[in-house]
Amino acid sequence: MTINVDDIETEIRQAKNQIRSAGGDLKQGFAALDSLIDEQIAEIEQIVADGGSPIPVTSLAELDTQDEAFHDLVRRRGCVIVRNVFSEDRVNGWNDTLMSYVRDNGYFEKQAEKAGMDKYFSELASGKPQIFGLYWSRPQMEARTSQELAKVRSWLNRLWKFNSQNGAEFDPDLECLYADRLRQREPGDKTLGLSPHVDGGSVERWIDPGYRNVYRHVFSGDVGAYDPFDAAYRTTSQEIPSPAVCSMFRTYQGWTALSRQGPGDGTLNLVPISRAMGWMLLRALQDDITDEDLCGAAPGRAMVVSEAHHAKLLRAYVPIPEVRPGDTVWWHPDVIHGVEDHNRNKGYSNVMYIGAAPDCEKNRRFLDRQRPAFENGRSCPDFAAEDYEVEFKGRFTQSDLDALGRRQMGYEA
Repeated sequence: MTINVDDIETEIRQAKNQIRSAGGDLKQGFAALDSLIDEQIAEIEQIVADGGSPIPVTSLAELDTQDEAFHDLVRRRGCVIVRNVFSEDRVNGWNDTLMSYVRDNGYFEKQAEKAGMDKYFSELASGKPQIFGLYWSRPQMEARTSQELAKVRSWLNRLWKFNSQNGAEFDPDLECLYADRLRQREPGDKTLGLSPHVDGGSVERWIDPGYRNVYRHVFSGDVGAYDPFDAAYRTTSQEIPSPAVCSMFRTYQGWTALSRQGPGDGTLNLVPISRAMGWMLLRALQDDITDEDLCGAAPGRAMVVSEAHHAKLLRAYVPIPEVRPGDTVWWHPDVIHGVEDHNRNKGYSNVMYIGAAPDCEKNRRFLDRQRPAFENGRSCPDFAAEDYEVEFKGRFTQSDLDALGRRQMGYEA
């Protein structure tokens, strides 16, 4: 894919013309999907009005006992909380280790020297960072390569259609390790709110041929055939490189809770409707949107969700229920999400960002880029090259990997 970001308006007009000329009835398709979305919003609003949460919840111990009705609920909502993946004692130990890792290696002093390097996230920073550019600490790597998360992610990946007309899209039972960062959000913090958005690309979803194949049923007007959990073509889509975009194919974004947090604690909010992306794609192709506009989508940025164009969806924007240390939260890569503006909790709101990126050719190519960064303590290639951990004591190294970790990092087949 080659997108001329310097003339993005021309690219958008051309993409819209190509989609419209393919012959699908985009108005009728949008009306059909709009009706389905209305039903799901009403259901979510009623659950909230009754004092409940629309976010499905299970636990590590219950995964093997969940029936197809629960699986379908997760697919419909596009998210799930899996509780008790790690013991609270173990997570408290990780939290203490992370605090020592940051303090003993002079992270804050080094962060001040590098201020402004991460231009995408630096606008969110206060006096102390809330997102830490750390990737290779022992707690992060122990969690990523754990048998517990391997079981959870295998279960999650198997909710997808991972075999398609193209063959096997990915291996649901083997992860390609993706190194993401940490959040340690201080009590009372007001600097880290993120408005509703979708990661993993924005204008690409209309312009890139791979992405257009992902949403082929949406763009043809056959919205009933659109399945957000069909992996066909997702591993061949291409993103515009940016700190706002993950280079791997993720079946789920996710994080592991390091502290108790819930509504009002500066934590995650979701629109738990997996088909909402299809609605957003067709919304930008309706007659009231100018030919050079995609409802505010811009290259190299997260996909914006606004009151101006997507107000209906935001009626279903809800906080996750309370989670405790060792619980994990997962959401489909197309699901709208954001972060509350204010941590009103008296304690920290801490997480390790760990998603699911199953084994496939696209992800193995990224591992080839990521392994040298791991070996040398440099930042994950998707993020600003701050490279804090090159000289950090206590950094997790190649010799610390067990057999599962070596496979996840691509050292062994």
